[in-house]
Amino acid sequence: MATQVTLYIEDTDIKLLVTRSKQVEKWASLLLEPGLVSDGVILDEDQVAQKIRELLKLQGVREKRVIAALSGLNSIFRVISLPELPRAILPEAIKNEANRVIPMPLEQIYLGHQILPSPPGETRVFLVAFPRNATAALLKTMAKAGLRTHLLDIAPLALSRCADVPRAIIVNSWLSNVDIVIMADRVPQVIRSLSLPTESVSLEEKLPSITEELDRTVAFYNSSQAERKLDSSVPVFVCGDLAKEPDSWPILVGKHNFPVSVLPSPMSAPEAFDTSQFMVNIGLALKELLPATEEANFSLVNFNALPEIYLPKGVSIINIVAPIVGVIAIGGLVFGGFFVLDMRADTAELRSQLATAEGNLAQQHAEIATLQGQVNQLETAIQPVETTESALNNMLIGLGLDRAKVTLDLKEAVYLLVLRPNNTVNLTELNHSGNSLTIQGTAADEDDIFTYARDLENSGRFPLVVILSITANTIGEEGEEIKVFDFAFLLK
Repeated sequence: MATQVTLYIEDTDIKLLVTRSKQVEKWASLLLEPGLVSDGVILDEDQVAQKIRELLKLQGVREKRVIAALSGLNSIFRVISLPELPRAILPEAIKNEANRVIPMPLEQIYLGHQILPSPPGETRVFLVAFPRNATAALLKTMAKAGLRTHLLDIAPLALSRCADVPRAIIVNSWLSNVDIVIMADRVPQVIRSLSLPTESVSLEEKLPSITEELDRTVAFYNSSQAERKLDSSVPVFVCGDLAKEPDSWPILVGKHNFPVSVLPSPMSAPEAFDTSQFMVNIGLALKELLPATEEANFSLVNFNALPEIYLPKGVSIINIVAPIVGVIAIGGLVFGGFFVLDMRADTAELRSQLATAEGNLAQQHAEIATLQGQVNQLETAIQPVETTESALNNMLIGLGLDRAKVTLDLKEAVYLLVLRPNNTVNLTELNHSGNSLTIQGTAADEDDIFTYARDLENSGRFPLVVILSITANTIGEEGEEIKVFDFAFLLK
C-alpha cells in the first residue's frame, strides 16, 4: 500500500499527516503568522510555500504527490434531484441545475459532483460549488512548494468521511473556524462552515456562536425533513477545540440533548497522536483507503474536486505510434542504401582496417586495466571520507530538528499571548535548555498568569506546565502604588 501525504492549510496553521494502510506514521503542524491566510484563501503564496517546504524537510517527507483540502468557507453544498437521464447529457443537466440553485456566478466558482444511489426514474446528485480564487491560490502554492496535488477535497467532506454511522452531527471547531455537518443515509445533507469573530480566542468566548449556529443548522434540517427529524438518539461527534473541553458539551447541544462524544478515528495511531486535531487530514487519507461497501456506514461522497484544467492531460496513442512508424520507415531506407554500398566495398581494405582495429583494441585493454587499478585505489581512499560525511550529516539533521523544536516552542509561548484580548502578561525572559523552556514575566492581574498557564497546557505542545513562582510586588509612591506580579514557569 502506497503512502498518503495529506496537507490542510488553515488560517492559523498547516497540518501535515503521513499514513500507510490506515496507520498514522508521521504528523506535524506549523503555526502561520497572521495575514498569510485569511478566510481559507492563501494571500502570500511564496511565504506559505516556504513554510510547507520547511515542514516537510523537518519531518523527512520526500513524497511529492499530496492530497490537499480547501476550507469549507464560501463553499455551497447541495443534494439535487433530476429525472433519470442518459449519461451523455447528464453533465449538462447538472450544470443547468447548478446555475439555478447556486446563488453565485458560475464564472467565480468550480463545480464538483457525484451521482448518489437513486430510486428508479430519478437521479440524485451531490453538488458542491467552491471558490476559484481559493482553489487557484492553494494549487499554485503547492506547485511552488515542489508538490503535485493529485487529489483535492473540501474540509467538511473529509470530516464526514470519518464517521462510521448512517446518521450523525459532526462539529469541528479550531481557533477561528467551525464546520458543522449533518449526516443522513451516509450522505452529508447539510454543511455549514463559517468564520468566528477574531476577538473570540478562547472556546468559552466562541461557544455561544457555535451553539447558535448548531441550533440554526438543526432547525433548517428538521424543517426540510419533517418525517426524519433529528432526535435525541442522533450522536454529535466533536473534534478540534471542543474535543478537549467535555464540560462545554451540554452547553453546545442545549435543549436538543444529543449524546456527545469525540469523533473516533478509523485509523491506528501512536498513543501520542491527538486525532481530534487532524481529523480533516485523516478524512483526506481515507479518500484512497475507504471503498464504498454495504457493511460500512462511512460517507458515500468521495470524488476528486481537482478542477479539470488542473488534471494531467491524456496522451494520444496516435501521437506515440506515428513518430515510431516514421523512424522505422526512414531507418529501413537508410539501411538499404548503406547495404548496397557495403556490398561494393573492397574486401582487402576491410581486412586492413580490421587489423588496425584489433591493434587499437589491445592497447585500449591495457589502458583500461591501468585505470581500473587507479579506481580501486581511489575507492579505498574515499571510504573513510564517506563515513565522516555520513556522521556529519546525521549531526546536522539533529541540530536542525532541535532548532525547529526551540523555534516552535517559543512561537507557541508568544502566540498564545498575542491571541488574548486585554492581556496584562508581559514576558521578560525565555530560556530554552534541552527539552525544557523556562518563562519569566510580569502581570498586573494574578488571574491572567493562571489563564496563561492553562493556555500553555491546553495548546498540546507542552505536556507539563509547572508554575515555579508568583511574587507580588508594589511599585510607585505612597498613594499611587501599583501591584505587579512576577512569575516563572517551567515547560516540558
